Amino acid sequence: MQETGVNPDVCYQCGAKLMADDKAIYMKLVSRGATSFLCMDCLAVKLGCTRAALEERVRYFRESGNCVLFR
Repeated sequence: MQETGVNPDVCYQCGAKLMADDKAIYMKLVSRGATSFLCMDCLAVKLGCTRAALEERVRYFRESGNCVLFR
């Protein structure tokens, strides 16, 4: 759920500017209906994995061509 005044273009935890892949992987792994997002670094901490693991998932989804979030 989005809080009032939350900017969807920055990470809601650290304030980093978000790129399209940051938003897409958050939507894929956390909530398809999200309106506020974590950057890949903060998401990796939340999920207990590495940024490299998330980047590999992004590559996988993009190469598979099956997910509209990564086109």
